[in-house]
Amino acid sequence: MMGSEELVLRLFLGAVTAIFLIAAILLLRLFTRRRAPKPSRLFRRMRALVFVLAGLGVLCIGDGLIEPYRPRVTHITLSCSKLPRGARFRLVQISDLHSEAKPRLERRLPGIIAAQKPDAIAFTGDALNSREGLPVFRDCMTRLAKIAPTFAVQGNWDDYGDYKDLDMYGGTGVTLLESDAAPVGVGGAVVWIAGAALWGGWRIEEALDRVPPGAPAVLLYHMPSGVRSASKRGVDLVCVGHTHGGQVTLPFYGALVTLSRSGKRYEAGPYRVEKTWLYVNRGIGMEAGLPVRFLCRPEIAVIDLVGER
Repeated sequence: MMGSEELVLRLFLGAVTAIFLIAAILLLRLFTRRRAPKPSRLFRRMRALVFVLAGLGVLCIGDGLIEPYRPRVTHITLSCSKLPRGARFRLVQISDLHSEAKPRLERRLPGIIAAQKPDAIAFTGDALNSREGLPVFRDCMTRLAKIAPTFAVQGNWDDYGDYKDLDMYGGTGVTLLESDAAPVGVGGAVVWIAGAALWGGWRIEEALDRVPPGAPAVLLYHMPSGVRSASKRGVDLVCVGHTHGGQVTLPFYGALVTLSRSGKRYEAGPYRVEKTWLYVNRGIGMEAGLPVRFLCRPEIAVIDLVGER
C-alpha cells in the first residue's frame, strides 16, 4: 500500500471507530444516568450529531454489503482516428472477478453482456480469491466466449502465489494474451486486441510489435502503469483494472485506496494520455480481506470506438 493511501485509510478508519465508540458511550450514559442534571443545549446538539453520524455509518455499512450484487453498465464512446468514418467497434470490458466458491455476479454477467451486443469481450485480470472459485470463474468465461471473441490477461493475483499453477482458461474458448495480439473484424475494418502479462514493459512492446503499423489497436493490461508504454506506441485504447475504483469511495474525494503505483491519478473511468485513451475499470469482485463496496458498484464497461478517418 502506498504511504499516502495508508495514511488516508488510517485516518478514515480512526474517525469511523471514534464516532461509533463515542456514540456507544453516549447511548450508555443516556440510559444509565436518567436522574443526572439536564445537560447543556450544546452537549445535547453534539450528542444528536454523533448519533446521526453513527446512524449514517450503519446505513453505509448496509449499503456496502448490498452494492457488490448491484452491477452497473457504463457506456462510453471514444473517437478513433484509425477507424474509417462511420465504423464502430464495441468492446465490453470486465475486470477483477476475484471469484470464490460461492458465485456473486458470475452467473448474471453473460446475460448482461450479451444484451450489449459486443464485437469483443475483454477481461483484464485477477480471476480468483480462492482455489475453490476456479469452477465458478471458468464457467463464467466459457459462457462469455460463446457471445463474442473473448480475450484475457493475467492480473497480479493470477501471476504468482497459490493460483499460478491453475489452468484458468484451457477449454473455455477464451484467448489468453501474454505478449500477443489478435485481429477482430468489425464491418469492413479490423481492430487488433493486444495483451501483455505483468512485470515488464518489454512484454507490452512485444505484444504491440505484433500489431500491423497504423492499425487500430486496443491494449489489455492489468495495471494503469501500462499506459506509459502504450501511449508512446500510439495505441488507441488501453483497458486496465486493478484499482477496483477504490472499492470504498467518499463523496468529493473518490477512492480511499487504489493499491496502484499511479495512486489517485488513474483511479477509475476514462483518461486521455497524449493520443491514447485509458479506461480504468472498477471491477466486479472484491479483495478477499475487504468484502464490501461503497459508492463504487461493480462495473461492466461498454466502450464504443467510433471512426473519424
